[in-house]
Amino acid sequence: MEFSACFFFTSLPIILVFFRMLSRTVSSLSRMAPQTLGAVNTVSTRQYAITAPRPPTELNQKLKVTIIPGDGVGPELIYTVQDIVKQTGIPIEFEEIFLSEVHYTRSSSIENAVESIGRNNNVALKGAIEESAVLHTEGELQGLNMRLRRSLDLFANVVHIKTLDGIKTRHGKNLDFVIVREQTEGEYSSLEHQLVPGVIECLKISTRVKAERIAKFAFDYATKTGRKKVTAVHKANIMKLGDGLFLRTCESVAKQYPKIQFEQMIIDNTCMQLVSKPEQFDVMVMPNLYGNIIDNLAAGLVGGAGVVPGQSVGRDFVIFEPGSRHSFQEAMGRSIANPTAMILCAANMLNHLHLDAWGNSLRTAVADVVKEGKVRTRDLGGYATTVDFADAVIDKFRI
Repeated sequence: MEFSACFFFTSLPIILVFFRMLSRTVSSLSRMAPQTLGAVNTVSTRQYAITAPRPPTELNQKLKVTIIPGDGVGPELIYTVQDIVKQTGIPIEFEEIFLSEVHYTRSSSIENAVESIGRNNNVALKGAIEESAVLHTEGELQGLNMRLRRSLDLFANVVHIKTLDGIKTRHGKNLDFVIVREQTEGEYSSLEHQLVPGVIECLKISTRVKAERIAKFAFDYATKTGRKKVTAVHKANIMKLGDGLFLRTCESVAKQYPKIQFEQMIIDNTCMQLVSKPEQFDVMVMPNLYGNIIDNLAAGLVGGAGVVPGQSVGRDFVIFEPGSRHSFQEAMGRSIANPTAMILCAANMLNHLHLDAWGNSLRTAVADVVKEGKVRTRDLGGYATTVDFADAVIDKFRI
C-alpha cells in the first residue's frame, strides 16, 4: 500500500499534464468540427466573399511565413503564436530563422533571413532582437535590427495605439491613434567616429527623399483608413537644417492632401501633450529617434509594451513585431510575459495575407479574453502565465 500511494503521488503531475493535453486536443477538435464537416461551404465561402474572386481551393493551401524569435521572451511569444496556429487550424506554416546579437555565434546571417522572407510571401513575424553594446566585428556599428531594415528597405514603422476594453488605464479615455516613424536614417545611421580621445562625433542623416517618402506614407495611411489629421513631430527650432528639412517636406506634402488636417508639434511639447491630452492625436509622423521614444511613451498609456502591436513596412516586405521593442531578458523562461501584442501582430499578418476571416477571429478572441478579465498576466495585475493566456485565446477562438 505504501508503494502504491508513493507511486500515485509521484505520477500525479504526469497524469495532470496528460489530462490537460487531452482536454486541449478535444477542445481543438470541437472548434474544427464545423470546418471538417463542411469545409467548402463554411470556411471557403466565407473567405471567398471577403477577399473577392479567388478560387476556394486556395484555402486548402497553407501560406508560409518566416518567424524570427529574437532574444529574451521573444521565443516564448513566437512559440505561443505557433501553438495557437496549430490548435486553431489557421492555414499558415512557419520557417524559423534565428537572429541574435546576444548569441551572435549561433545567429544566422542577414542574407539568410532576407532570402527566407523573400520566399515566404515577403512576410515575417519577429520578436525583439536585443542590441549588443559589444562590437563583434571591427568597425561594424550597425546592429542586426538596422541591417535587416535596410536590407529590406523597411522605411516605415507603424504602431497602433488603441485602448483595449478590460485594461484599466490612468487616463480612462478611449485612445486610438497611429504612430508612423521613419526608421532607415536619422540618428540611427551608425555614423560615429572618435575625433580625438574623449571626443565622439555622431552624425544624424536627413534626406529630402526619405522625408518625403515617410510623409506621403503617413498621409496615404490616413486617407486609406479614414483618419482626419496628421501631426508632424520635430525639433526644427534647434536642429534648423536637419529637422527643418523634415518639417518643410511634411508641409509641402500636406498641400497634396487638402482633406487631411495638418499640424506640426515640437517633440518635447508632444511628450507633454501625450501624457496630458493624448486623445487629440490621430496619425503622427516623425523621424527615427523621436519615433522610438514616442512608441514607448504611448504604449504606456494603454497598458504597456505587452499589448501594442506594430509592423515595419517597405515597398515589397512587411515584418510584424510588437510596437514597443523590449526583449524583457529578466522574464526569459519564466512564462510571465504578456503575449497580447505578438498575437495581435499575428492577426494583422493574417489580414495582410488576405486571410481576413482568420485574422479577425483571432483578434476578436484576444479582445474577448482581455475584456473578460479572468486571465491576466502580471503586467496587467494578474497571475496568469503566457501559456494560460494562449489557452484562453484558443478557447475563445471561433470561425
